[in-house]
Amino acid sequence: MGLRSFIKKQFIDAIEWDWQDDDVLMWKFPMADNEIQNGASLTVRDGQVAVFINEGQIADVFTAGRYELTTETLPVMTNLRNWRMGFDSPFKSDVLFFSTRLQQGRKWGTTQPVTVRDSDFGMVRLRAFGMYSYKINDVTQFYQTITGMNDSYRAEQIEPQLRNLIVSDLASGLGQSQVPFIDLAANQGLMADEIKKELQPDFAKYGLSVESFVVENVSLPVELQKTLDKRISMGMIGDMDAYTRYQAAEAIEHAAKNEGGMAGIGAGLGVGMNMGQVMSEAMAPKAQPQQHSQSAAAPEAAPIDFTAKLSQLKALLDQGLISQEDYDETKTKILTQLSK
Repeated sequence: MGLRSFIKKQFIDAIEWDWQDDDVLMWKFPMADNEIQNGASLTVRDGQVAVFINEGQIADVFTAGRYELTTETLPVMTNLRNWRMGFDSPFKSDVLFFSTRLQQGRKWGTTQPVTVRDSDFGMVRLRAFGMYSYKINDVTQFYQTITGMNDSYRAEQIEPQLRNLIVSDLASGLGQSQVPFIDLAANQGLMADEIKKELQPDFAKYGLSVESFVVENVSLPVELQKTLDKRISMGMIGDMDAYTRYQAAEAIEHAAKNEGGMAGIGAGLGVGMNMGQVMSEAMAPKAQPQQHSQSAAAPEAAPIDFTAKLSQLKALLDQGLISQEDYDETKTKILTQLSK
């Protein structure tokens, strides 16, 4: 190299990344034809990792802090370049900065219905969408599998691939879950946990980790949605006796507003208070007969008046104390007992 060329060459004495764009995941420090001076300063901010690359191979990795570049702070580079006795002259090396900050508020969703295998319903087709967040967890893996020696790499370049992974793992994650799908759909937090668990190994292949995963909405087929709504409603009813008292109180308020004032409350209340007994007996399991000794005769059970029970049930429906679905289900159970 001639003296004039040597004088024109710039020697780098400060290396840092003052990022302004959180969507940039990797940035290559501009070297051009310049060389790094012995004892140069390296500044790595919080949420960054700096990596020195020697002929395409990862050498030294620096987390947050300020460093003076010497043979002591560049042990791998020193070994690769055979600086056994130290170095006094500038050297060439590529320096990559990676952002390890959390990438928040990323959206995911199914463009087409996804088929999920379920133990209760067989195959279920659904649509879903939500949010997730991730970050670079292993810069070496991310460099080797994703970025390479690009000048920069942005989140928008990898996120279409991540969304495809989410949709793919949605079906397998829910299908492998031991929890029935209808219970997962009623608890979207539990569903999100199952999907996140399935995503972690696939994200790790790129040097990423899933930090949060949220299911905001699940769209189900109409028939399955009705079943889910009914199960949620029954869970909200809980104690049938308490539900009966609540419905009776509602009947009093309703009757007071109707023609005839409080005159019809007694009949409505009497029928309403029988609802718990009618529905509880209809849904209760049939008692098993007990074994008796030959000396003790078992008393005969009183016959069940199915006609009265059906009449009471119909009265509950007519007064709006139970829904049509509750009526149909309980009526079926009463008729089933009648046929035994």
